[in-house]
Amino acid sequence: MFYDEAEEWSNALLLYDAALKEVNTKLEILNNEFKLAHQYNPIEHITSRIKTPQSIAKKLRHNERELTVENIVKYVNDVAGIRIICSFTSDIYRIADLISKQSDIKVLKVKDYIMCPKGNGYTSYHMIISIPVFLTDRTVETKVEIQIRTIAMDFWASLEHKIYYKFEGNAPEHIIKELKECSDIVAYLDQKMLSLNEEIKHFSKDQLGGFQGELISTYKSVVAESFGTIIEEEEQTIEVAQEEAAPGKSGKKRLFFGLRG
Repeated sequence: MFYDEAEEWSNALLLYDAALKEVNTKLEILNNEFKLAHQYNPIEHITSRIKTPQSIAKKLRHNERELTVENIVKYVNDVAGIRIICSFTSDIYRIADLISKQSDIKVLKVKDYIMCPKGNGYTSYHMIISIPVFLTDRTVETKVEIQIRTIAMDFWASLEHKIYYKFEGNAPEHIIKELKECSDIVAYLDQKMLSLNEEIKHFSKDQLGGFQGELISTYKSVVAESFGTIIEEEEQTIEVAQEEAAPGKSGKKRLFFGLRG
């Protein structure tokens, strides 16, 4: 594809790869810092990729642009892409805010498909950023697309992607309808999980301590009651044994072993 611009394309790939590594490192640091401060990981996992030449060419053709390295760098914003998977929707905006506050990152564009989902039900938070890549003789601002979504959103998007390519963008109407219904379920699930998580977070330490104390107390009383029953049964057994074995020791031994003459 880039026969006439092979060297230029190789240089561009070097920049995109370096940009991905820089952003990945930043995210790992932010996640570790957050875990240290709040005993909680907002990021479940991260994936990254560089768009294939075929996908790049298709995008440029769609936008009626000539296939050149210059046009790729200028008009294709998602050549380098990172996907961040979170547990809760609140984590999405928290991470986006932390990224935007990095002094060497410029946020060029934001698309919030969570507040405004696509017509087919797609939800995610997209950011186009630029980050400086420091080379030996110059510094190059390089674009990276960041997608942030929950586990449920990612599961839905993965299925939608498979359906799109299976039917080449012309899926049967009933499948499109059911996929949209699934997106509504995903949104409801994310909201319920977030509400439950917020309720757990606001459960005070005193309440947790009281609940734990009550649980331990109940457990101890049950054990004590069971143990007391065993003691009582043992005492009763001893009394019976003493009464029946009064004439001699052999009778007591026979009862102990469950043998009666």
